[in-house]
Amino acid sequence: MPVVELDALRDALSHHQRLLGLDLGSKTIGLALSDVGLTIASPLETIRRVKFSKDVELLLDIAVKQGVGGLVIGLPLNMDGSEGPRVQSTRAFVRNLLPLTAMPIAYVDERMSTMAVTRTLLAADASRARRAEVVDKMAAAYLLQSALDQMA
Repeated sequence: MPVVELDALRDALSHHQRLLGLDLGSKTIGLALSDVGLTIASPLETIRRVKFSKDVELLLDIAVKQGVGGLVIGLPLNMDGSEGPRVQSTRAFVRNLLPLTAMPIAYVDERMSTMAVTRTLLAADASRARRAEVVDKMAAAYLLQSALDQMA
């Protein structure tokens, strides 16, 4: 299945399938999972990136175990909306992923996700170590929640 718009993602899912949100970083991939009603996103885990084939194998294994029917991937646009090297690397990841899965994939603007999550963690007085441990999966939850809200 190709990359689809967010509004087409809901229609591409079977009954009771979840969405998996991905916050792609150069060293980690933050994961978040929706509920089956597609209303609430929850942080799931952070994958330490090794190499593409191993990362995708783990990612698709998690998707199968969690009943995931589609992926929402954060697109790290520049603040002015233009596309830089990080967007190119995200699109390359998706291009390489497409032949390996039948799940529909949609992009969501993630410009403010990590910043918003970091601000929330600072307000909660989370230690630097704790912030580093959870920021990627929380950013994935933030961007997945944004997508769910747009789809509602």
